[in-house]
Amino acid sequence: MHRVELLNEQRFSCPYCGANIVLLINAEDAGADFIEDCQVCCQPIRCLVSFDQNDEMVLTVMTGDEA
Repeated sequence: MHRVELLNEQRFSCPYCGANIVLLINAEDAGADFIEDCQVCCQPIRCLVSFDQNDEMVLTVMTGDEA
């Protein structure tokens, strides 16, 4: 039996240029901290994946130099 991975489509705006970006995030990525380059301006976007108290996936994005 194969395990089905559920992907969540997360939409956000680039913190540099405002371009609309769509990422597919796996629910198992909770706690992940990664860099995704903007497809328009090529700037590094820091992405943090977590879940809120209602088990809803939350994607937090910031510029690459923000703490």
